[in-house]
This record gives sequence, structure tokens and C-alpha cells, in this order.
Amino acid sequence: MKDTLRYLAGIAGPSGYGSKTTAQQVADNSSSPLHRLTAIITGATSGIGAETARVLAKRGVRVVIPARDIKKAAELKEGIENENPNVEIMLFEIDLSSLASVKRFCTQFLALGLPLNILINNAGIFSQNLEFSEDKIEMTFATNYLGHYLMTEMLMEKMVETAEETGIQGRIINLSSVIHSWVKRDCFSFTQMLNPNNYNATRAYAQSKLANILHAKEVARQLKARNAKVTINAVHPGIVKTGIIRAHKGFITDSLFFIASKLLKSTSQGASTSCYVALSPQAQGLSGKYFADCNECNCSALANDELEAQRLWRQTRAVIHRRLRYQFPTSS
Repeated sequence: MKDTLRYLAGIAGPSGYGSKTTAQQVADNSSSPLHRLTAIITGATSGIGAETARVLAKRGVRVVIPARDIKKAAELKEGIENENPNVEIMLFEIDLSSLASVKRFCTQFLALGLPLNILINNAGIFSQNLEFSEDKIEMTFATNYLGHYLMTEMLMEKMVETAEETGIQGRIINLSSVIHSWVKRDCFSFTQMLNPNNYNATRAYAQSKLANILHAKEVARQLKARNAKVTINAVHPGIVKTGIIRAHKGFITDSLFFIASKLLKSTSQGASTSCYVALSPQAQGLSGKYFADCNECNCSALANDELEAQRLWRQTRAVIHRRLRYQFPTSS
């Protein structure tokens, strides 16, 4: 009850920020020289991804947007440039549900020889019906988790290299959700997430968001073992007024949505935690953590299970190798 009241009132937590904090406020309070940074943001053509891109670009970050809909990405770029003509935004085409497409984007980006300081794995879908990607993997899991796993693996060495050369800590952010805690251990089956027998849209979404946290936990462990100057964390943006919420038919009825909408965050408030973990000096050195409302908080016991995180990481690596015949770097 205390946490709920704190959320509704927007009372600041230990970081000095709370549920009412906006992404712009976080960026404005960052003392780091942001004009030297390069960030990749997935899912940046709408919602909190677009707001994150706008705020970072406005502060001088070179923003790279891999997008499925290049037309929408170009419209976003034009809108941000109209606000500030000096921004630097680069667009690439990608289908996150396609392993081949993710590999192609990463290869194209790495060929440019640019540094990479920030990777925000923001994109997410909520698929009402059972659909499969071109790799024959359930669409929600393929888009929300598998594509981001491969992207992170392929760009990791560039981030480690950039951090070593610049002395600026690299930061990876996985977008998760509080509903990861709805997943029970006996329902978290890798083979069922790839190809479910009995599809439930809300369960598939929650499982993908749990996987995002477990991914952050395991990669954080590996980075720490390497003594790499790169962190990875998971964030819950809050329940935000975005298209993905409107897709939750059956999960939230129209009448309940009307009531809940009075408690929803704005897009700028929803983007604040991603920006906090990506930019704030207070997040320096923190890795393998879970954040909400710009403050570190607790995730579920299953999300904290190190053995589960390691098992998921190995299983994911194996299925990507089988589907893509991709040889992962040995240092990963």
C-alpha cells in the first residue's frame, strides 16, 4: 500500500526521482558530456522509444534508430530535427523478429567504425494471436527477447572496446515489465516459449519480459567476470499510454482501461527510467539490477534465479546458432 501511495503521489525515491519524473528532467540533470556519446535505440518510432530518442538527441547524443517502418522513422527524425537542427540521427532497417535481419543491421552498423556507448533494447510487441517469425519462433518471444539477445551479443565487443578507449562506461538497458512477476516457475519452459501448445497472449508477453531481466542478470555476471566497463540493467517503464497497452484486449477490458488510464504514465514519464539508467551518474557501476520509477527495486524470485538465467542464456545461444549458423565471439 505504501508503494502504491508513493507511486500515485509521485513521491521521489532514494534517487531523487519518482513516478512523475520525465525523461527530459533526467537528461537535464545529467552532468555527463553527452555530445560524445552514441546510442542505439530499438522501437524508437513511437511511444517511449521515440521520446527516449528525442531527449537523447536533443542533449547531443548521436542516436541510431533501427526500425521496421523506415517511413515512420524518417518522420520521427524530421520532427526531432525541426526542434533542433543540430541533432545527429541515423536510420537503419530492421525486423527484430528476424535473426537474419538483426545480424544484417549489426554488421552494417559495425562496418561504420562508430563508437557505441548506449544500447537500449526498447522494442516490444503484444501479439493477440499466435504468430510465428520467419525463423518459426513465436512472434512475441522472437521480437521482445531473441532479437535483442542477438543484437546485444553482436554489439557487445564494440561496447567494451568503446568503454576502454574513452573511459566512459557503456550501458545496456533491457525494457521489461512488472508483469514479469506473473510468470510461475513451472510455466517458464524455453521450448514452450519458442512454440507454445496453448497460446495465451498475456502469458507470452510476461514470459518475454521475464526473459529480458534474466538476460540482463546473466550478461551482467559475464561482464563483471571480464572486468569490462559495461553495465546492463532491466527497467520497468510503468504502465504507459502507448499502443502496446491498447493492444491488451481481453487483458484489460474497455471499462477497466478507462479507470486505469487515469493512473497511466505519460510517454515522457514512461521514458524517464530508461534515460535515468542510460545517463545518470547515480547509475554508474550498477549492473544486473532492476529499476522502476528511476529507482532500483526488487524483481521476482524467478527473475533473480542465477541458474535459470544461465540456463536461458545457453538455450538461447544454442537456438540462434541452429537457426542462423552464427558463430558467437569466443570472448562472450
